[in-house]
Amino acid sequence: MNENHGAAKPGYNRFLLLVAGLGGLLYGVDVGIIAGALPYLETTSGLNAGQLSFIVAAVLLGSVISTLFAGMLADWLGRKKMMALSGILFVISIPMIALAQGYWPLVLGRLLQGISAGLIGVVIPLYLAECLSASNRGKGTGIFQWLLTFGIFAATLIGLYFSHRVDEVAKLGDADKLFAFKETAWRGIFWVSLPPGILFVIGSFMVAESPRWLFRRGKIDAARAALLRSRSDEQTEIELKEMEETVAAEKSKTSTGDKIKESLLRRKYVVPFLLACVILACNQLTGINSIIGYNATILIQAGLSDLHAHLANTLFTLINVIATFGAVLLVDRKGRKFLLTLGSAGIIVSLLCVGILFHKTESKRVDAKDSVQALVTTNQTLTLAFNETALTNFTGGVLPSSLVIIYSYGDFYGATTAIRSDDQTAKPVEITRESLVPTNRFAVFMSHPFANFAAATNAPLKIENALITPVPDERNGWLTAICLFVFMSFFAVGPGVCVWLALSELMPTRIRSNGMSIALLINQAVSTTIAAIFLPTVGKYGYSTMFFAFAGFTVIYFVTAAFFLPETKGKTLEEIEEHFEGRK
Repeated sequence: MNENHGAAKPGYNRFLLLVAGLGGLLYGVDVGIIAGALPYLETTSGLNAGQLSFIVAAVLLGSVISTLFAGMLADWLGRKKMMALSGILFVISIPMIALAQGYWPLVLGRLLQGISAGLIGVVIPLYLAECLSASNRGKGTGIFQWLLTFGIFAATLIGLYFSHRVDEVAKLGDADKLFAFKETAWRGIFWVSLPPGILFVIGSFMVAESPRWLFRRGKIDAARAALLRSRSDEQTEIELKEMEETVAAEKSKTSTGDKIKESLLRRKYVVPFLLACVILACNQLTGINSIIGYNATILIQAGLSDLHAHLANTLFTLINVIATFGAVLLVDRKGRKFLLTLGSAGIIVSLLCVGILFHKTESKRVDAKDSVQALVTTNQTLTLAFNETALTNFTGGVLPSSLVIIYSYGDFYGATTAIRSDDQTAKPVEITRESLVPTNRFAVFMSHPFANFAAATNAPLKIENALITPVPDERNGWLTAICLFVFMSFFAVGPGVCVWLALSELMPTRIRSNGMSIALLINQAVSTTIAAIFLPTVGKYGYSTMFFAFAGFTVIYFVTAAFFLPETKGKTLEEIEEHFEGRK
């Protein structure tokens, strides 16, 4: 078939990409906005640590819920209506959060943001795959991912701006004014994200419905009209004929009486579905979310100062934006298979280098759990200032070191963030039951469904490990930062963009929406599992163990991309479907 299925009407295609890109921007804002707002919300809201943790996690909960049903709803209502609905939910969530005067409005608003993100993550790539021509499909989905990363970066900049304003007010020395401005700050951070949401909703009503969704509902003329908005007359008729042949082939197989086999067990459904699931799971198993989320902490542990670590973290997010833009330019030229193979290979090398750098110092760590356990108070809390005096008491050493404490109350396990003995501004480590054990059974069910809540409310504080690790010099820290910059570059060029294409291109039209929901749910389940075990694993076994594990999982990614994934560049969705069925 044709390699070049070009679009004859670039004006509409640019508008379509802009609307879809705004969806990616909202997804990125959903993910990143809470980081800047949380310190001020924590100071002014009067909420305890358990409540704040649930407000942060509510986005993930909402995303999981909506991902479960996104494919089914997209089949029922249509792709265009689901895009508009996801934008409307985001727009509603902003005033609900920014005007909230209590805990539950905040939870509900964040839950709506999560539902919006889950719908966007399924529906936008699905819509782009079904609407864009074969020659532009990679670029279109790449722009979605680029604006997603830009949304995260923009959220960081918004938080940085308000942080600067808060610092200016703090210099006035008026505690009441500072408190009032911090409350204004976290509300303002959410208000700033409202305009792109409104623009996305307006744009969603102006684009055409997916032609393939219309065709499968017998609306042939509407499908033709939708295609004609972005394609020439000749290309429109070619794609309509391909759709007709695909549907006819499915009906002829179904009419033989082997309906179950045609629906679920044929090679053209099972193989692409499994490939998409493996790719999405491996995408998270590179450790991308944890590395982004804990990047500053990782770099402090690697030897950078707090200031330099946060500077490197800003560069890290900027590299993500720049490299993703490079991937947008390459994905329809070099192809998905090439970029995924190249990206996963680069990720393996960079992760191994980071693991080796950490292993050099973590091999010298000691466990002072007995000494720290002796400091636990009778009300089962711990406050510990980790400075050079404490370091000498614990180990007799005087070199700068970091401390991570793994602790538990019954079935609930937690880990403190790393604190350095040479950080004069560091606050003491504080461990309380309220900071770990949720405040109600619903929150317990969402975070740890098999835990004994009643026992945890009375269980003593147990120090599982108190691991003290020598801090390397700043040169080691910058070497680690450079390796992480390389990691981010290869991830953005390969998996960052191509994962959305794998999700939307590989699966046949008949199962695409529901298959995407299931694959994305697997992606979120892996992400949640890694987030749950990351800090405890790092605390007990070190960063080197996690980075070596991430590198090992990425080997599976490389093998899948290099030897099992077909190249889909320049092919229509119907041609990809024929490939998996074995037809030429």
